[in-house]
Amino acid sequence: MSRKDQRPKTKDQRPKHKKIFERDHGAVEMAAPLGGMGAPHRPVLLEETLQYLAPERGGLFVDCTVGLGGHSEAILKSSGETRVIGMDLDLAALAYARERLAPFGERFRAFQTNFRAIAEVLEEANEHGPNGILVDLGVSSLQFDSPERGFSFRFDAPLDMRMDPATGTTAADLLQQLPESEIARIIFEYGEERHSRRIARRIVERREQGKPITTTTELADLVRLAAGGHKRNQIHPATRTFQALRIAVNHELEGLGEFVESAVDLLIPYGRFVGISFHSLEDRILKRELRRLSGHCECPPRLPVCKCGAREAVEVLTRRPVVPGEREVEENPRARSAKLRAVERIGPIGRPINSHHEEIS
Repeated sequence: MSRKDQRPKTKDQRPKHKKIFERDHGAVEMAAPLGGMGAPHRPVLLEETLQYLAPERGGLFVDCTVGLGGHSEAILKSSGETRVIGMDLDLAALAYARERLAPFGERFRAFQTNFRAIAEVLEEANEHGPNGILVDLGVSSLQFDSPERGFSFRFDAPLDMRMDPATGTTAADLLQQLPESEIARIIFEYGEERHSRRIARRIVERREQGKPITTTTELADLVRLAAGGHKRNQIHPATRTFQALRIAVNHELEGLGEFVESAVDLLIPYGRFVGISFHSLEDRILKRELRRLSGHCECPPRLPVCKCGAREAVEVLTRRPVVPGEREVEENPRARSAKLRAVERIGPIGRPINSHHEEIS
């Protein structure tokens, strides 16, 4: 069977959902905890992910953020001919995924690394030409529901937030070391928090008093006082600040655009790339890069030749992001802000753009 014959038949089928407004910006709070390692894992947008990845074709698939292994398990179950390489920076999550996916034997291989290292992982695994690549940029339930990890203000715990607890700088360290202006910038840019300066000022005032912020509860209480309380059924005022610090600690946005282009270039023709984001900053990067790789030029109109690197390497399968349905949000509140975007590789080498194309809506 030729590669073209393996092309998925579902290209024009798009799930229809009502728009779910993003209210939690990747919130770290949930009404009922999932319960840690022994609890059932609920992969976000699972049916939609399988529809766009089309793993029933068989072949190699890369789950760049395997987490607790929910998406990878479904991919492996879709066909006895599928193989999955799973990547994750979190060693605890990777151990859980390995145990969960052990019944699939050598069809699943796990690597502890950041999703940006996909090319290096494929080389180490002696693999090439994935049929599909998935990146789920959300924080796993294991991380949110483990008090010692410091991701959630539902628990009074050290303010850590590192995806890999063995390396890097903690959130508490950042608040202890950075100047007020930089703390304000991080909270404003990564959390889109309009009270960022006031919050940063309070953090530094406590630091100067010899009482630096070291726990999740201390930070949540400080933000509540600085930004005001929250009304019933609205998000906690510390949500955006926690999101911002988590992004800064783990450098979550750095290299995301470059990763998308690298992942697309690794796909076989008619291979699929699926990206799931949980806040507007991630989604903005995914949207921009996928549009550019579909041939949308963003150069000034008067330039005769494209300079932004736009090229026709993919066909966009999701003109608008796919969001969870009402039932999924009811069953898993953490899914409410998820957005899925998908593309299909159209050839081994993308054609450079020499003229401007209409904007993808």
